Amino acid sequence: MHVTLQQPTGAGLITAADQQLAIPATLRYTSADPLAVHIDFPPHVTVDGEATTWTFARVLLGEGLRAPAGIGNIRVRPAGSTHTYVEFRAPHGVAVLRFPTADLTRFLARTYTVVAAGEETVGAELDHGLVALFGGRV
Repeated sequence: MHVTLQQPTGAGLITAADQQLAIPATLRYTSADPLAVHIDFPPHVTVDGEATTWTFARVLLGEGLRAPAGIGNIRVRPAGSTHTYVEFRAPHGVAVLRFPTADLTRFLARTYTVVAAGEETVGAELDHGLVALFGGRV
């Protein structure tokens, strides 16, 4: 049986004018996908009016709480001692959100109670997929 954690939180969307717009978000983790964390946004705060989820590596969140991390579509970095920026890059633009560091830290700690760091398994499906991809027999 898989375990899913959800933690509602708030974030501040940093605008081009360097102002903040409050938006709700939900931090989510599931043991079915132990290497990832998810941030869910409700439809009323997205560009297309659809609920949106951004998924990225749990280790990226942990690293970004201490120092700038990430080189791809998602980057995480401390913003002083009480806030953390999470930057999302998409074809239609960049969104920078400011989260309370305490919320992210508490959420990350809770994920480790479900699956400890270093004990994530990717499952037999991935093993079989990799073998097939590289020409082996399953």
